[in-house]
Amino acid sequence: MQTKQVALVTGANKGLGFEIARQLGQKGFLVVLGARDQAKAEAAAATLCGESLHVRALKLDVTNSDDIAKLPAYFENEFGRLDVLINNAGVNEPEGEPRIDSLRKTFETNVFGAFAITEVLTPLLKAAPAGRIVNQSSILGSLTLISDGQGGAWTKPAYTSSKAALNMLTVVAAYELKDTKVKVNAAHPGWVKTDMGGDAAPLDVQEGAKTAVELAMLPEDGPTGAFIHLGKNLPW
Repeated sequence: MQTKQVALVTGANKGLGFEIARQLGQKGFLVVLGARDQAKAEAAAATLCGESLHVRALKLDVTNSDDIAKLPAYFENEFGRLDVLINNAGVNEPEGEPRIDSLRKTFETNVFGAFAITEVLTPLLKAAPAGRIVNQSSILGSLTLISDGQGGAWTKPAYTSSKAALNMLTVVAAYELKDTKVKVNAAHPGWVKTDMGGDAAPLDVQEGAKTAVELAMLPEDGPTGAFIHLGKNLPW
């Protein structure tokens, strides 16, 4: 069995996912870097391995049921464990007509993918000394803040409702796992300079990755079923 703690980060070939993988590697984790494109996963992993971090590339499309079905055997056979799952992969589909199409595509990645991966990997996480699940959410998934009009131009049906749904899945999973050592939390990274966040965002990826990394390393007395940004609880 692998002696290092093992983490899976989805959507990790660039942006926040890549930086989360880097920071976890710097903390001593063996990180499995998941991405839809095998070549991009391998290139990203090679960059981090060049920084003397322990990173493996994995072709993982979170909307592909075959990729997801292979995950338990992969972690069992390669490492004999999984300690951390970070459901980072996410999309913000452009809205066209009919708008229901963008809603479906967004939910496939942001909600159904995260749920399916969590389902198949929960047994391994329950077997870990301190399993952690982090769902990469957004303040735009807060019913409280959106209803207060704080979403601005970002207040669109697909992305906001997908993150609200992911928040609910976080609470439900935390409830279902309340009698185990597994902790499940939703992270808001902040408004970050990424392909999705744009150049106007005030935070760089290093700052944006911190919340997910902190939640991946929560101590035994840390929270579960919470919505957090840099250590502070956010309103649902």
